[in-house]
Amino acid sequence: MSFGYPWVLCFLLVPAALLLWAWRRQSRRLMMPFDYGTQGRGGLLRFFLNSAESLPPLVLAAVIVMLANPQQMSLPSTKRALTNIEFAVDISGSMTASFGDGTRYDASMAAINEFIDYREGDAFGLTFFGNSVMHWVPLTTDSSAFKCAPPFMNPNKTYIQGFGGTEIGRALRACRDVLVEREEGDRMIVLVSDGFSSDLGGGNDIEIIDSMISHNIKVNAIHIAESSIPDPIVNITAMTGGEVFSPGDVEGLKSVFKRIDEMQQTRMEKTAAEVMDDYFLTCLAGLSLLGLCVSSWFGLRYTPW
Repeated sequence: MSFGYPWVLCFLLVPAALLLWAWRRQSRRLMMPFDYGTQGRGGLLRFFLNSAESLPPLVLAAVIVMLANPQQMSLPSTKRALTNIEFAVDISGSMTASFGDGTRYDASMAAINEFIDYREGDAFGLTFFGNSVMHWVPLTTDSSAFKCAPPFMNPNKTYIQGFGGTEIGRALRACRDVLVEREEGDRMIVLVSDGFSSDLGGGNDIEIIDSMISHNIKVNAIHIAESSIPDPIVNITAMTGGEVFSPGDVEGLKSVFKRIDEMQQTRMEKTAAEVMDDYFLTCLAGLSLLGLCVSSWFGLRYTPW
């Protein structure tokens, strides 16, 4: 047991002195006028009287110990390690192409919402991109904002300006900047796009790979189109420890997110022991002594007459 204010224990000298005085003082001897009698020394009665008078100092000692703030270390425990997942969703005009019963955008957002339902406990962020980047949902463990996102950023909406093209390099850099602000947990980007990005040429993909590796960010990509997967996307995902997928239909898209979930297994980590207040034993002892003290006042006390 340790104490938050160990200096308070110095005041235990006061109840110790009172106990010593209660058991060693000789002022209680009283001559009684018994003629021709042999009287005992009253040792047993004196013991009970001294014990009763020792109770208040002991209660005081318990109070002093409580004021010293007794503490103990908690047992180490385990908790689910957090994974920070940033979704980068393409909302260029080509994402309005048919895919299943809806568009590529609709299928992507539906699959993302299903994915976060069985990744409870992780932090998710949502970034939309085209020729511009918009961080729509900040990294959060509350996934309810994702449910409201699809209608507002649907590429069919005519009021969305600056998102007609596809600049994947800009989107990946923007997602990286969001993730590096999180010091706790693993980091992952899930890129959803259907086009080729011109800003990944000229060695830009290598620069992005080095940046992702230096910040421990894994990139997974979903190429939601019939065309071949661009080589820079293959390089970025492979070199950062992720994979690139090309689903052919809605069910294939759902299976891709299940595959990503399997790749990013839940990791448990031990938490350090913490200092906790430990008043239980001291309070129990103090209340017990106080109860005995009050009981003794109903008859077990010294009366010099």
